Amino acid sequence: MSGRSFWTAEEWMAWPSRKRARTVNSLSGFKSANVIGTADAQGVHNLSVVSSVVHLGSSPAQMGVVLRPPGADAHTYKNIMATGQCTFNHVGAAWFQQAHQCSARYPADVSEFEATGLTPSFPNQVGPDWQAPAVEEAAVRMGLTLLKDLELPNACRFMVMQVEWADVPSDVVRGDGYVDLEAAETVAISGLDGYHTTQSLGRWSYAKTDREVSVLGDPARGWEDVSN
Repeated sequence: MSGRSFWTAEEWMAWPSRKRARTVNSLSGFKSANVIGTADAQGVHNLSVVSSVVHLGSSPAQMGVVLRPPGADAHTYKNIMATGQCTFNHVGAAWFQQAHQCSARYPADVSEFEATGLTPSFPNQVGPDWQAPAVEEAAVRMGLTLLKDLELPNACRFMVMQVEWADVPSDVVRGDGYVDLEAAETVAISGLDGYHTTQSLGRWSYAKTDREVSVLGDPARGWEDVSN
């Protein structure tokens, strides 16, 4: 690695918009890759790929997602506002190309499930009032309801969501509750279009001021204070 590149906010504004978007979207680092499943009032299913899902809290379980400023083709935003529901589905290594294709601007009456060959799924434990489809191919999937819709300074929307249910393979859940996303073959995303598999650097002890951190001896068992 040789040399450095240095940019200012003023310089970016002079760049072509596509180049600026690719660079700035890369700077936040590796991000989660999800497809959001929704349904409109007529029951047409929709999928969109996002890299902006964030954890907000565990008690109760809440997550947030940033969506672009809503325009005429803001199907995901409009569907969430209409039904109050959506699903987050971790993109997997076996089908990331299909997930990426969901970023294409299909008409509202076209389901991305049909366009990309993905399969809508509704877990048996979810009641008949649940409208938002999950992705059958996703190892990790969850259903969420809208708590708050916030406008950000750049006109993007920050959707605060409550996690109502989660559906994950039992063999990727470790003894202390940790969900091993690498074992689930979840991929990460960088920028707008870079997809990555991961390589674990280990699970580590709880950080304390009076001792050095150490790698967990049995990552499948997890932390001793909560393992059974």
